[in-house]
Amino acid sequence: MSSLTDSVEGTSVGPVRSALSELGLLMLEHESMHSVLQKVVDLVKPVMPPGAEASITLLRDDQPTTAAHSGPLALELDELQYERGYGPCLEAALGGEVMEIVDGRLEERWPDYVPSFVSRGALSSIAVPVPAAQLSAALNVYAPVARGFTDGDRKTLGAFAAQAAAALTNLDVLENARELAENLQAAMVFRSVIEQAKGILIERKKVTADQAFRILVESSMASNRKVRDIAETLVLTGELVR
Repeated sequence: MSSLTDSVEGTSVGPVRSALSELGLLMLEHESMHSVLQKVVDLVKPVMPPGAEASITLLRDDQPTTAAHSGPLALELDELQYERGYGPCLEAALGGEVMEIVDGRLEERWPDYVPSFVSRGALSSIAVPVPAAQLSAALNVYAPVARGFTDGDRKTLGAFAAQAAAALTNLDVLENARELAENLQAAMVFRSVIEQAKGILIERKKVTADQAFRILVESSMASNRKVRDIAETLVLTGELVR
């Protein structure tokens, strides 16, 4: 954490450091991707210029969506870019570079987007890539004044983006671990049921363990059902499906 908070020296260090610390202390086992990203934008907004709104753009299979936002303006400006297929938040997420509109009244890039951007009350914005391991994402902030962002604000957003990326990457790891544990648990349950079914067949038909399993497999093939389903029916009802 110290490397992130040290990088925002020259800003309102106390509030920024406190916000980053709060984000870093999230207990991820109790969080979802949405709740983590919503926490990011909720913490970013108070340390940005007055009146600013924040959002996070995620791209999955090249389809952008706003995963979290601090207010309707940020959501609307994100979606205007998605409709057009280009804009600073998309370029930051896909290109991995910070994209900034310093003064929307003078901005010549994105000509189909900027007039709508200005007409809705935004004059400057910044989109910072979120370098998560398995996602393309950007942290976006929209301000109602031109030249709304200082060097300190840019450093702060970079620190938040890095912290968000770490949280998302750790969530992926946690989710993969949960899925593996669930699959192993399910496999143990299925194996137990099959062993019980084999035991019933060994006792009832006086066959070997291999022969009992073969009976389950033949029943599975004949009924077009999974072996574990055949075994579970036998254990629960005493009936061998044919």
